[in-house]
Amino acid sequence: MGKPSGFLEFERINEPGQAPLERIRHWDEFHVSLPEELRREQGARCMACGVPYCQSGMVLGRGVSGCPLHNLIPEWNDLIYHGNTELALQRLLKTNNFPEFTGRVCPALCEAACTCGLNGDPVTIRENELETVEAGFAEGYLKPQPPTTKSGKRVAIVGSGPAGLACAEQLNRRGHAVTVYERDDRPGGLLMYGIPNMKLEKQIVDRRIQFMRDEGISFITQADVGKNYDPKKLLSENDAVVLCCGAKKPRDLAVKNRGAKGVYFAVDFLSQNTKSLLDSGFADHQYVDPQGKNVVVVGGGDTGNDCVGTCIRHGCKSVVQLEMMPKAPDARTPDNPWPEWPRICKTDYGQQEAIAVFGADPRLYSTTATELLTDKDGTLTGVKVVKLSPDLKPIAGTEQVLPCELLIIAAGFLGCQEYTAKAFGVTLTKRNVVETQPDAYATNVPGVFTAGDMHRGQSLVVWAIAEGRRAARAVDEYLMGYSNLPE
Repeated sequence: MGKPSGFLEFERINEPGQAPLERIRHWDEFHVSLPEELRREQGARCMACGVPYCQSGMVLGRGVSGCPLHNLIPEWNDLIYHGNTELALQRLLKTNNFPEFTGRVCPALCEAACTCGLNGDPVTIRENELETVEAGFAEGYLKPQPPTTKSGKRVAIVGSGPAGLACAEQLNRRGHAVTVYERDDRPGGLLMYGIPNMKLEKQIVDRRIQFMRDEGISFITQADVGKNYDPKKLLSENDAVVLCCGAKKPRDLAVKNRGAKGVYFAVDFLSQNTKSLLDSGFADHQYVDPQGKNVVVVGGGDTGNDCVGTCIRHGCKSVVQLEMMPKAPDARTPDNPWPEWPRICKTDYGQQEAIAVFGADPRLYSTTATELLTDKDGTLTGVKVVKLSPDLKPIAGTEQVLPCELLIIAAGFLGCQEYTAKAFGVTLTKRNVVETQPDAYATNVPGVFTAGDMHRGQSLVVWAIAEGRRAARAVDEYLMGYSNLPE
């Protein structure tokens, strides 16, 4: 513990961000790094707890408390305070393959479990993590390290999202020849096309992909395994295959006139938007344009928030976000004590921007859509909604019609898209994810493994990285009879 009184002397300072009305003019990330002196003070706030819940990653209450990667948080916070960025980076990379991703998009399970947060503000763990890895790239501490010894084994990874990339990196370090197959035109999966550019700029993803290529990992894009790429070919050419295809089967909306023109799934809306941005700066018009439209987003989670922020940047006329559940409390309740994940109301960047532009929070709580209204050509003109009781029953007399020319369904996912799993003959569970033994990654097909959202269902980037690391160890044990890879 570099400064025993640090948590008493220094207040939490978050990285400053551009004001909402300024940042909606562009598609870039909008946070600004703290000066080194202030960053070191933020590291000094860490209490180096004897029992650091921040890195526990254990189930408490109805969720996980602390980091699923078991990041060595007190260690590298102490090193940040002492200005030893290179060693701090080494400790960080021992457990986290991609801090530049989690430092941007993770909801910071670690901070929710920070002891400083029990009676005050938690340590800025996520921002400390991000600044450490970015300094590593800038100062040249991070350099590709191809394996010096080859195992002679070949592994195919299907899917280049965070789980697939983490699995690939770990297996490559072990000396296995790894090829990653991606159905889209760019590697990165969820990181590339599922997360908007203002949360994760795509040159950050490209930088990591190139880094992995420099370490010896191969990437093949536009290889849709199970459609235009034969699974039998992968099985015959490799000693193991790992399925990391995500959980991209969207939950639909069961309402009258569902087939109206102007209704899109969030996953399609966001991916088309990012692809058009990267391909042409939107000049190709190969995206759903919300400009001048009344938009309704069904779903109050992170994906719905991303849709809100995207629509505002395109100049929508209005935006409303429907949330079936009641508004969460603004502070912890007695039945949700520290260090459980705080079940409180969070106003994210998109909602902040909607408040700044339209003067009100876009969320309608305890509300659901019941019918889509159309003109004579079947084009969407409005959405009929109704309030819900605490047991999610419609409340008579609360119906209203919202003007709407664009409806985006961001109601979550129902597991993986089945065709790749079926092409390999692996078993799916009732939750539509690939079945394995508990806490295991081998499927019912010898030599075929799985990880990430395809294995556990829709989850977080940090969980996907953890899954990829653990699956890599299982694959390594299968190939070599033992493994020295850390989980």
